[in-house]
Amino acid sequence: MQEIISTVVDFAGKAAIAALIFFLGFWLCRKAKVLIKAALGRSKMNETLASFLSNIAFGLGVAFVAIAALSKLGINTTSLAAVLAAAGLAIGLALQGSLSNFAAGVMIILLGHFRSGDYIEAAGTAGTVKEVSIFDTTLTTPDNRVITVPNSHILEDNIVNFSANDTRRLDMVIGVSYSDDLSKVKKTLENILSKEERVLAEPAPVVAVSELADSSVNLIVRPWCKSTDYWALKWDLTESIKTCFDKEGISIPFPQRDVHFISNDAQPAASTAPKKAAPKKATAKKSAA
Repeated sequence: MQEIISTVVDFAGKAAIAALIFFLGFWLCRKAKVLIKAALGRSKMNETLASFLSNIAFGLGVAFVAIAALSKLGINTTSLAAVLAAAGLAIGLALQGSLSNFAAGVMIILLGHFRSGDYIEAAGTAGTVKEVSIFDTTLTTPDNRVITVPNSHILEDNIVNFSANDTRRLDMVIGVSYSDDLSKVKKTLENILSKEERVLAEPAPVVAVSELADSSVNLIVRPWCKSTDYWALKWDLTESIKTCFDKEGISIPFPQRDVHFISNDAQPAASTAPKKAAPKKATAKKSAA
């Protein structure tokens, strides 16, 4: 009984110390995670990258604390590490796709192709980046749908970031009739752009004739604006151009074709002559046959 009691007391003491080490270490790791994230935030680092690095530091700290606690209990951590390595290999083979997404997530965060709040087009979809996690990226579409895209799909495809630069160029094609005065049309378009406050003075907007199409003379209108004003400016300019053209008598033609009919009233004489009746004898033969 003395040996049993001594063993139980000894194990209880070790278990209490191991529990103290684990919970105290876990608490310290959480505090360290908050401090690391705050320090990285003050250094103007990308918020997603700062969160990712702080989570990695927290995970490594908890793993170290758990090994220290198990070692205090007298467990051979070397054997445990071997078992965990074998289990990790088996899990890795079973979760190849998830590991691929994890690696792609790390690359996306480290390379910084985009960040939360950017409007991007990737992997066949487009939307505003809501969150970049280590396995997938969450996008919010303009109609408020939430799309979750695996990171590996994003990294394998072209990434178009519409919010990377502060300014964007608006490309518009305006068609007018061949009978309209081109100098008047260009002046009207330039006046519309000069009255619009959201159009930037530098780079200067461009208004030029680009194509002599089948049904219209096409002009390109290319003003620059802030990225946040892009869509609102596009819609407002389209409406303003149509309204001003109506006031100035400038027509916007629709596709049309001239169709010419050729009438041939003269018929061959042979076709208009009455056909001769067949001989009665021949007809009788045909009937008998």
